[in-house]
Amino acid sequence: MYEENQSFVPESFMALYVKKGQYKPSLPRAELTQRYEWCEDMANMLVDTASTQQFQLGITEEDVLERCWRGLMVEPTSISSVESFWVVCRLAELLSWPIPQAQWTLASDA
Repeated sequence: MYEENQSFVPESFMALYVKKGQYKPSLPRAELTQRYEWCEDMANMLVDTASTQQFQLGITEEDVLERCWRGLMVEPTSISSVESFWVVCRLAELLSWPIPQAQWTLASDA
């Protein structure tokens, strides 16, 4: 079936849904695109908040990103843990900040 409106989904996001040893995402294209657009919008909405937090609180970029990630993980959440980490990595990219190298852990994970 021909899709008239094919949105670009970056490989970094698609990789969240490709299981090891497979080549296709585990979600249908329409759902994957919807999830990506939601996460991309979330990252863009956080740009002003993140830069304001850093300036007003005088904290590091990494601390700001971790705070944003923790906020995304508060229940009830509309995105998964891997999507929330992707959002903060995308946020870092939008702000030209260093990309976090490892996921943080929640107190309940420890």
